[in-house]
Amino acid sequence: MIPQEDIRRRIVELEVEHRDLDAVIDLLTQDATHDELQVRRLKKRKLQLKDHITLLKMQLIPDIPA
Repeated sequence: MIPQEDIRRRIVELEVEHRDLDAVIDLLTQDATHDELQVRRLKKRKLQLKDHITLLKMQLIPDIPA
């Protein structure tokens, strides 16, 4: 099992990357000649990061016995 501190650290790293991607996407879409394929790939990566962050956050929640 991965220590909770490692999970929290990884979540922070992924959240930073998620915000950075958001900024890059905003900059690219402001340019009229932006590469649509690149923007789509960045958006897909951003969604993957969000999903990964969610999964990691779920690991921090203790299991509740039934």
